[in-house]
Amino acid sequence: MSEDYGEPRSRLNGRVLLPSILAVALFVVLAGLVAAIAIGITADPPTDSELAAAPPEGTATDGDAGHGDAQPAPAETTAMGPAAVEHGAESPDAATHADEPAPLPPVTQTPVTQAIAPEPDAASEAVTGTSAEPRMETPAEPAVAPAPEPDKAPQVASVPPAVPQLPQLAPAGRGLRPAPDPALVEQSSFGPLPRIGANGREPWQAYARPTDRRTDRPRVAVILSGLGLSSAATEAAIQGLPGEVTLAFQPFADNIQQWIRLARAAGHEVLLNLPMEPVDFPANDPGPRALFVTLSPDENEERLRWALSRVTGYVGVVNHMGSRFTTSRESMQPILAEIKARGLLYVDARSSARSVATVMASEMQVPRAINDRFLDSREVSRVTIDARLTEIERIAKDAGVSIAIGQGFPVTIERVREWAQTLDSKGLTLVPVSAVVNTQADR
Repeated sequence: MSEDYGEPRSRLNGRVLLPSILAVALFVVLAGLVAAIAIGITADPPTDSELAAAPPEGTATDGDAGHGDAQPAPAETTAMGPAAVEHGAESPDAATHADEPAPLPPVTQTPVTQAIAPEPDAASEAVTGTSAEPRMETPAEPAVAPAPEPDKAPQVASVPPAVPQLPQLAPAGRGLRPAPDPALVEQSSFGPLPRIGANGREPWQAYARPTDRRTDRPRVAVILSGLGLSSAATEAAIQGLPGEVTLAFQPFADNIQQWIRLARAAGHEVLLNLPMEPVDFPANDPGPRALFVTLSPDENEERLRWALSRVTGYVGVVNHMGSRFTTSRESMQPILAEIKARGLLYVDARSSARSVATVMASEMQVPRAINDRFLDSREVSRVTIDARLTEIERIAKDAGVSIAIGQGFPVTIERVREWAQTLDSKGLTLVPVSAVVNTQADR
């Protein structure tokens, strides 16, 4: 009996406890949901700084607007790299402000200024404070262009200067005015050719080195010829000799325009060598496109125009070799006519004692000068060069003016440089060749 009675009672207890357990579990779940909702409502929203730290997804958010998406500020800093170099900026931050006329207030006082994705100029607007009103919530980090990544910084700092040698070659107050003058250039099939300006200005006067012509002291001019073929010799002449020394360049030299630009920047007046036939050709070769007595006048004029078109900024020409060509009146006449028509001067190197170039130039009213001595044509030595320099001192004191021509040998450059420092104590003045035009007697 007792066993039968106990079994129905245990079943009854199970039916009563099951609903109670379910009710308690449901209550716990509902209580949890209510607590979670209450916590979500009372919690503070995330700040702009917290949102900005998260990577952008889809469209830009308030946090994205403060720092820019896709890092526009570093791109702007990189784009302003040349300006930063030009103004001497030493850091990426300095590049951002290099072009502003006055320093701005500290950027740490500038809050986030707008809540939309920035336009291309948004980074600069954020710095200058010209965009929308600032938010009054917790300020985010300053809206200033962040420093570029390490691999981008060298791109700004490595912008090369245009001409690194110019500051060394052209000290303040030493260089000549830039050339060419557009009013004195004629475009041709050969290239730019010199011409007389509409107002009568001639290239030999426009490109001349200024000099005081009022002095009554004897004047000496020195021409260093044949430059442009050796970089070492050309650079030594440009940098090592006084600006009063005239430099003559071969028309077939490489980079001749660059050399002449540097020479003028260092204060040197410039001539163009004009290769002419010597008496011992072909044993002695004047170079490509030289003038020959056996060529027709038209062909020689064409070669002359080619040489003249190779460069700009020179005052005239000086014959290179030419001991045969300069003795022929028929050959020299069209050459001197072209030189006069283009407003240039002519220096007769006197490679032959029988040269007719000086007399013809005087007859045709071509501005001209005459070489008195070669410094190093027969022997290149210190003793010989010093002796020739002494001779032109004597000629200058006797005639009032003298001219010498040398070449770009290291010993010639050295002796001329040392000799030039003694002229003032000797009562002589070193001048460019344009300062002695038409002052010597014909011969």
